[in-house]
Amino acid sequence: MTRADYLRREYEGRVNRAIDFVYANFSRDFDLDELADAAAFSRFHFHRVFHALTGETLAGFVRRVRLARSADLLRSAPGLDVTQVALECGFSGPSVFSRAFRDRYGCSPSEWRSGDFPAPRSARDESKQGQADGKGGDAGGPETGYPSSIERPFRREPVTKLKYEVEVKELPELTVAYARHVGPYNEVGEAFGRLGRWAGPRGLFRPGALSLAVYHDSPETTEAAKLRSSACLSVPPGTPVDGDIGLMSIPGGTFAVGRFEIAADQFGEAWDALMGEWLPASGWQPDDRPCYEVYLNDHEQHPRKHFIIDICQPVKPL
Repeated sequence: MTRADYLRREYEGRVNRAIDFVYANFSRDFDLDELADAAAFSRFHFHRVFHALTGETLAGFVRRVRLARSADLLRSAPGLDVTQVALECGFSGPSVFSRAFRDRYGCSPSEWRSGDFPAPRSARDESKQGQADGKGGDAGGPETGYPSSIERPFRREPVTKLKYEVEVKELPELTVAYARHVGPYNEVGEAFGRLGRWAGPRGLFRPGALSLAVYHDSPETTEAAKLRSSACLSVPPGTPVDGDIGLMSIPGGTFAVGRFEIAADQFGEAWDALMGEWLPASGWQPDDRPCYEVYLNDHEQHPRKHFIIDICQPVKPL
């Protein structure tokens, strides 16, 4: 076994502990941050690590486990009505459960139970396989009855075909002027526009100034309309600000810095490459300090309109 394989298994072991937590607690209302604690990973960054390693969001995985269990219960426990099944599987009520069940399986819980609606193959397989073997490897067993099709799914193929380089380095603390954006991260350009209109007349686009975006919320746990990000420009400490432009410090320290040249629709792929491909085999793990992107070119001047960026992920030894 290579060192990279050994280190990746450490990551997978930690993710498995979070998955074990879901299996043991799926019927109760829990905070997704509890899964990060179970895995001993940074609460902020674990959601991206999980998605990068498995190809599935934490919230999506929890929902899938609950729905698979409910599909099994609807057939194997006729004494439970739909409301009881919903509550048993961690849903807040029958209406929320019914919508989620129909979205996944294409029929209502009652139709699935009665067999009056031809459920998609995924639902039939999950229920039948769970009822047939009652174990699903170490994912379940007679005590839990989990369908084995919800076994731990780690990506084995490369996360991305992007070419990139990563260097672990010490980065300094930065003082930045910022314009705050609330909404989907891919719409932060509006905040850069506001920042530019403020900074330009003040002569702050000086040689060596860095243009960067800081992400304050996890997109896995925060709805898109409420995501907070900051369009930033590095400035001298004490620079006066006014209006909706603020001043803040970004902590320095040890960072994994990934250099990418990407199209506008490849930012997520680049983050997955750093977090799910490079990081698990690196001997490093995410730290709780803010992560950010540094923009190194004017993409409008690039022959293919590509962005050249550094993704700066704070890290600490594994």
